[in-house]
Amino acid sequence: MLDYHLHLWPHSEQAVEPRLEEISKYCEVSTSLGVKEIALTEHLFRFKEAKTVLGKWWQAKPDTHLHSSMESYFNFHATESLEKYIEVTTLAKASGLPVITGLEVDYYPGMMDKVSGLLKDYPFDVLLGSVHWLDSWRFDDLDDAISMKEWDLHPLDTIWKKYSDAVVELSETKSCDVLAHPDLIKVTSRKITDTGLLNEFNTRIAESAKASNLSAEISSAGLRKPVREIYPSNNLLEKFVDLGVSLTTASDAHVVKDVSSHQTELKNLLDKYNIGALVRYRNREKYVLKLNEEDQ
Repeated sequence: MLDYHLHLWPHSEQAVEPRLEEISKYCEVSTSLGVKEIALTEHLFRFKEAKTVLGKWWQAKPDTHLHSSMESYFNFHATESLEKYIEVTTLAKASGLPVITGLEVDYYPGMMDKVSGLLKDYPFDVLLGSVHWLDSWRFDDLDDAISMKEWDLHPLDTIWKKYSDAVVELSETKSCDVLAHPDLIKVTSRKITDTGLLNEFNTRIAESAKASNLSAEISSAGLRKPVREIYPSNNLLEKFVDLGVSLTTASDAHVVKDVSSHQTELKNLLDKYNIGALVRYRNREKYVLKLNEEDQ
């Protein structure tokens, strides 16, 4: 098994200089749970370098009533040095820890070329692509009252369509390697009831991943959220499998206690769909990990 989505800081805390001891603890926990390798994938917006490149990107969005909230969010989070992050993750690898260097990259429409330009000279093994906001709306910021109120201001079908559009657009930029929590929009458990429409959205997401040679993440993080489900849904996972989209597994932990959580549930899901292999990454290249051979 793999845990290819891990963070060093909770969203409620500002970033501090990453430490080798913290990474070592993550590896200790994951190894004890049968995980072969972990990927550190901190959010790009945690780093000052991203703030310099992206600027106040939200000012171009139409939802002006949310701009001040997004500005406060970025000012709070964009405090650490990307150089220091790379330095300590590289040191962790060199010391023999089962860890690779990654990053979680949010979708910034029309700006992904700038993001790719910023990241191209860093030695990343894997880049996760994710959609955490629609325009300036942080739809999964469960602790933010302003963000949660926004759910009641838009038709649910419209929200889901806008999300699926964003995931497809992100895939088409080919700026990342793995689609993280690909149906994150279900996080609050507000789901569309039109199965035909849902099937259409999921088909588009799966086909876009396949067309761009992206992997998809199977994440236990949803089990810790109001939805109480793994990402992706069975319907979406079936489409990934049917199309031959490569897969990773992840916990999306932000604290030690959640590292590689719910391994049993993830393994049961892999067995249910006869998924016998995952993919590992080195220098943003895929390598197959056959699950029945991972301990050999």
